[in-house]
Amino acid sequence: MATPETVTQETNPNEAQVELDTPISRGETTISHLTLRKPSAGELRGVSLAELLQLDVTAVRKVLPRISNPTLTDQEIGRMDPADLLDVAAKVAGFLLKKAQREEISASLNA
Repeated sequence: MATPETVTQETNPNEAQVELDTPISRGETTISHLTLRKPSAGELRGVSLAELLQLDVTAVRKVLPRISNPTLTDQEIGRMDPADLLDVAAKVAGFLLKKAQREEISASLNA
């Protein structure tokens, strides 16, 4: 059976769903899921692509507010659980790969 993450990936490879292990509190609101969208070149300004591929926290903190829904602040990102931040960073780095590279990685993981 397809999970919500699988369905989103199949229908729109330019988006990724992330379920947070540790929800983010924003006033009276609790954020337990994020939707990330593939960044455009303009949204990557001021960030080294190599740093994003290395999952550099500073680079991820610059890009994440530009591509997350709901939009996260730098302070909220700074308070994220490290496991959630790693998950988000890996998804962001995955957006930088070409389609054939993503398919190759997916095939090797499913083998």
